[in-house]
Amino acid sequence: MKEIKAKLIEKIGGSFENVSVKDHDSNRLDFHVDTNVIPQILTFLKVNMGYIHLSHISCVDWIEDGEFEIVYIVWSPTEKLKVFVRTRISREKPLLPNIDMIWRQANTYERELREMYGVEVDGLVADKEFLLEDWEGMPPMRRDFKTEEYAQNTFWSRDGREDAVDVREEIIKRSREEIPDFAKKYSR
Repeated sequence: MKEIKAKLIEKIGGSFENVSVKDHDSNRLDFHVDTNVIPQILTFLKVNMGYIHLSHISCVDWIEDGEFEIVYIVWSPTEKLKVFVRTRISREKPLLPNIDMIWRQANTYERELREMYGVEVDGLVADKEFLLEDWEGMPPMRRDFKTEEYAQNTFWSRDGREDAVDVREEIIKRSREEIPDFAKKYSR
């Protein structure tokens, strides 16, 4: 595994500027790169290095830094090595290059990033509405989204919920167990 990692570090480091790498003891390498080279690095990994499987694209909200970290996770079935390609973008005007021409399933992940975090993807061709129907306001996966307030305003006062009961109360009735102290603040 060490030889495989060393070869990959050499190839990526020698082919692209401003790349830093973190070598994990397991079967994983993390590359930190500039956003503008994401399509080139991912294409290089797929075409030249055999990382043919896009496992996932995730987002971490670093609200304290005013940034999102986007993580592309690719896998080589031959090398048995996971590669994480990480980049950071501004929370103010989050914009990523489109990569769905490299892996078609990236379109799904990119649509999810747009809807859940407000990250725009340059050149993405897809309907605006994906998972959330008739959503207005802040994207719900941002850390500054007020989940509890949204749930209280949206679900407890909705028509047809007049006879709604707290799930925890029903569980207590059926199981005869007490609500733990940490959960009591969430009960009505």
